[in-house]
Amino acid sequence: MTRKWFSRRRSDEYERDPIPLIVALDGFLSAGSSSVLAAEHLRTADAEVVHEFDLDSMLDYRARRPPITFRRDHYVDYVEPVLQITRHRDRVGTPYLLLAGPEPDFGWEAFAAETIDVISELGVPLTVGLGGVPMGVPHTRPPLLTMHGTRPELVDRKNFWNAEVSVPSSAQSLLEYRMREHGLDAIGYVVHVPHYLAQVEYPTAALALLEAVGLRLGLDLDLEELRARQPESITEIEQQIAEQDGEQVLHGLEEQYDIFSRGAAESLLADDASLPTGDELASQLEQFLARQRKDDQG
Repeated sequence: MTRKWFSRRRSDEYERDPIPLIVALDGFLSAGSSSVLAAEHLRTADAEVVHEFDLDSMLDYRARRPPITFRRDHYVDYVEPVLQITRHRDRVGTPYLLLAGPEPDFGWEAFAAETIDVISELGVPLTVGLGGVPMGVPHTRPPLLTMHGTRPELVDRKNFWNAEVSVPSSAQSLLEYRMREHGLDAIGYVVHVPHYLAQVEYPTAALALLEAVGLRLGLDLDLEELRARQPESITEIEQQIAEQDGEQVLHGLEEQYDIFSRGAAESLLADDASLPTGDELASQLEQFLARQRKDDQG
């Protein structure tokens, strides 16, 4: 596999000033485009490319076709997908590294091994993964976060639900798993995104992730633009729910959330009978999602 190193700084210079790494991939853990929006707001104009992966061997182009423009009689503006580790600074100059781009479809073990090599070479003290998953939660309540880590001491906030479940893995979760085997420190924040917003942009979810990583790493991030997008997004969501008579389903989710928040349930998954299913939500809000996807394509 071809490895591209762009940094002119030597690895020992990074080791003298350890820089944390934030991982936000576009793939399985990107419900509500949470990780994608987070990555967009973590990128800065003065970014320095530290490492680039050979994405051509990892991406399923037929499943995720990159856009290209046809202009009169020829093709222009091909948007080449890239998977890079870049170096940035927050508003007060604090540095951090960002691993962002499409989640690899192939070669997960090679991706994890290469990332661990870079982490070790640069002396990264902590890797923080960001992601979002669809859950039975309402958009009218504060977003919930689930935290995990390679060592119990790294998990500094209590999860609101306590359960053991078997879930589909991802390149990002495999990376953390392999880092644990190598004795490297890594944590992750996963925001719970309402089922019915899983396939549309949901700025509230991205904001929750960025506030969490900013607090943990002591970063001063510019989140004003993302906060400004929230009111319009919420208004549009509520209008569409009203048009599709989805208030009853939403009310059920609110009741479930409130009971859970008061400690009457151990897990959002503990009482499946009282929790509206994904099928029920899809039935109530199918037209809403269809409209949103049509708008996104437009």
